[in-house]
Amino acid sequence: MTDVLVAVAAGVGFFALVMASIALHEIGHLVPAKLFGVKVTQYFVGFWKTLWSTRRGETEYGVKLVPLGGYVRLVGMYPPSQRPPRPGRLGELAEDARAAEWEDITEADVRGNRLFYQKRTWQKLVIMFGGPFMNLLLAFGIFLGVNLTVGQPGPASLTVAAVVTCVEPSPAPCVAPPAQAAGVRPGDTVAALNGVTYATWAELSAALRANLDGPIRLTVDRPGVGRIDLPEVTGVVREVADPANPGATVRAGYLGVSARPTYVKVGPVGTLRDMWTMTSVSVGALVQFPVTVAKTAYDVVVGNPRDLNGPISVVGASVIAGELATSDDVTPTFRLASFFHLLGAVNLFVAILNLVPLLPFDGGHMAGALWEGLRRAAARVLRRPDPGYVDTAKLLPVAYVVGGFLVLAGVVLVLADVIAPIRLS
Repeated sequence: MTDVLVAVAAGVGFFALVMASIALHEIGHLVPAKLFGVKVTQYFVGFWKTLWSTRRGETEYGVKLVPLGGYVRLVGMYPPSQRPPRPGRLGELAEDARAAEWEDITEADVRGNRLFYQKRTWQKLVIMFGGPFMNLLLAFGIFLGVNLTVGQPGPASLTVAAVVTCVEPSPAPCVAPPAQAAGVRPGDTVAALNGVTYATWAELSAALRANLDGPIRLTVDRPGVGRIDLPEVTGVVREVADPANPGATVRAGYLGVSARPTYVKVGPVGTLRDMWTMTSVSVGALVQFPVTVAKTAYDVVVGNPRDLNGPISVVGASVIAGELATSDDVTPTFRLASFFHLLGAVNLFVAILNLVPLLPFDGGHMAGALWEGLRRAAARVLRRPDPGYVDTAKLLPVAYVVGGFLVLAGVVLVLADVIAPIRLS
């Protein structure tokens, strides 16, 4: 019961920290917008019905019922239409959004240069990049903190961390694996296998796999006892993934132990290098996101196991955080490090997601600002008339499609994480 309460508390705490990260993301937009004089009418964490709010000056700050995001309302995102509305429903959508926004715009706002679309290109970029930049800072700070205090897992040592108590080869009943039968204990350091010494766990593992069901004679250094020769046992063979042929399996010898990991402290440069690697992986995952969401929905409906590398929602990440808090396979320090490393990964992904150059993401507004700046710069060089503002209201149909997919994907992943959550075990 205690483990359940700890897991729930850790999961809820993780979810609260993610929401705090979202709140800071929106502050990343709010602060530069106010510094540049943009009229900001709302700052909210969450969506739908308002639970609490307060007004400071012209801005209402508050919390809404559904804690799955947040927003800052910057007035004047869409410039006045310079051309007749596009005929059809798409044109109506753009004009309706423009009209709704201009209900809060006064002549004083226009004269005072207080509207977002009136700002310089670099100011728009700073305002919109402020949110993702805040998440990047949070991710860097979290990763660096973990890397400097605990470090990153290095090569596994020859010291045994845990011993598997039984193997269940179908249809035979549970049997003791070689390590258990030989009397290996956690804390033992493997000094030799069949009379041969090995420098690394990787070399020892390769020899064990090649040993198949042959005899196993282990020599270990046991704390407080010294070097001892354990009784000879017969090896066990299992089907394992073939490292040379993904998707295939091979027969390999099995000992039944896990190695104690080593940890390497990493500084700012190494942390940035790791974040770049994680970013490359995340970009690839984003490209495949629609496909992987569809696959997740299919797997849940037909009862297939969840893909361990598939997408999860913040609910699923919170479940994993709860499991990390109660895992017996690692030390309390490593549990805490893993908890915060997961939080850093969420922040990094939020930053990358928001830089996608499509509305309604921040990257979509940044792309519009860049295009506007390029058009105006080209007009000055070519001594042509100023082409004016880029009308991002015309891109609202794209925003509705993308936003609709995000809502659908969010519902699918939350349901999947509730019905068939991915678990560490």
